[in-house]
Amino acid sequence: MTLTDADEAGPLAVINRLLEATNKHDLEGLAACFAPGYVNETPAHPTRGFTGRDTIRSNWEQLFTGVPDIKAHLLSHSVNGSSIWTELHLKGAWRDGTPHEMTGVIIFGVDGGIINSARFYLEPVEKAAALDDTADRVTHRVTHGRPAAEPAQ
Repeated sequence: MTLTDADEAGPLAVINRLLEATNKHDLEGLAACFAPGYVNETPAHPTRGFTGRDTIRSNWEQLFTGVPDIKAHLLSHSVNGSSIWTELHLKGAWRDGTPHEMTGVIIFGVDGGIINSARFYLEPVEKAAALDDTADRVTHRVTHGRPAAEPAQ
């Protein structure tokens, strides 16, 4: 999905360039969307954060190789100054045919027509049917599919 943005350096225009490069599997075009000192924060998984355009290039090179048909779609967005909140959906299949699908939110910081930061909330889409244990997982009553240890009495 490509949406219009009157400002070619504005956040939406940059995200449109990023999506176009992603969907064309244009590694250099994708990397060029990011500042050399780009900072990625992953608040739900802090140890996954990283910095640098070279890391973006390396990560996406692996994705383009491993998921040769990956496509990204912008589902929704909201621009607030130099930030753009995006809801994204990525879908494809690994070389062995196993589905690869992620969805969620990325909040990008854009300055001078280039992405300089992101807060990353994309997660794999779970397709397996399971009992509805959402409340248990959220309250930590279930850990990795098993009941949490009972507190000592």
